[in-house]
Amino acid sequence: MKTLTLKNRFQANATLLPNDFIDNYMIDANGEFVKVYLFLLRHLDDPCSSLTLSTIADCLNNTEKDILRAFRYWESVGLLRLERDQDDRITGLELLRTAKSQKENNTAAASCPAFPAPPAPEEVSVPETEAASEPRPVAKAVPIDAFRAQKEIKSLLFIAEQYLGKTLTHTEMETITYFYDTLHMSADLIEYLLETCVENGHKSMHYIQKVAFSWVEEGIQTVSQAKEKSAVYNKNCYTVLNAFGIKNRGPATSELAYIRKWAEEYGFAPDILEEACRRTISATHQPSFEYADSILTKWHENHIRHLKDIITLDEAYRREHTSSRTSGKAKSVTRNLNNFERRSYDMDSLEEQLLNSN
Repeated sequence: MKTLTLKNRFQANATLLPNDFIDNYMIDANGEFVKVYLFLLRHLDDPCSSLTLSTIADCLNNTEKDILRAFRYWESVGLLRLERDQDDRITGLELLRTAKSQKENNTAAASCPAFPAPPAPEEVSVPETEAASEPRPVAKAVPIDAFRAQKEIKSLLFIAEQYLGKTLTHTEMETITYFYDTLHMSADLIEYLLETCVENGHKSMHYIQKVAFSWVEEGIQTVSQAKEKSAVYNKNCYTVLNAFGIKNRGPATSELAYIRKWAEEYGFAPDILEEACRRTISATHQPSFEYADSILTKWHENHIRHLKDIITLDEAYRREHTSSRTSGKAKSVTRNLNNFERRSYDMDSLEEQLLNSN
């Protein structure tokens, strides 16, 4: 039989993608990370390719931070090795074989020693000037279960889109990833953060980020701690707004600053806040956070902690006021008596005039 010659013209100018990557790595990776990996494969055998962070970002319509994040992800799962200089700046990349393909190659080499081992992957260099322009953000170490961490981030991004009711921008995705990677917030805590902010009418990622920062500063690490903090916040806000007769809206920024000052800095309980608001309405006939602040500041200076302390302070004020008023009246009477003009009369002359008139 004549030997057949097989020619493959279809595969010209093509990129080879291992099946192991599709079966075991692509499924758990973020779509943007997959794009970066495929782009690197595409330029692996291109001798005329001159890659930089900015060119990769421009070609993929991403930011340079997105590209760096993809590099770090593929490094964490063992498909990429980053070369760095003494200043920890990326100077080169090396694509590595997948675990399965590496094992298959070793087995094939052992069973067929006549065939040479496949060449090592070529290196794609990133100029130092481009790498230096992008500082490497500080993040926690890659979790032992990198796939689980990646799944949690993907799930959080999906949940965020459901809560916010829109497709997330790159900046918003970076912010949520920042909560997880850098602030070390758990997936459950981030989900509760999104839920709480949206339920309170705040869908701005800037607002959500401010709340996240405040939780980290206060040492909140679990959902139960966040719920306790949220319950106190909601109770204080409801107490003040309800006492002022403010309905169907949350506190404004300046109003919230007052409430936090009274509850957190002064440490007043809701019943104290309610009493101050009641006295404010009684005195001004309208809600006034400034007037209520003057009352609560005075109570704070007098170390008020309970309603009975307010009663004691009121009685002391009334006694002082009454004593001052009584003392003032006595001084006024004495002053009037001292100012009375004394007159001298001739009693004998008056008596004679009375007799003559009769």
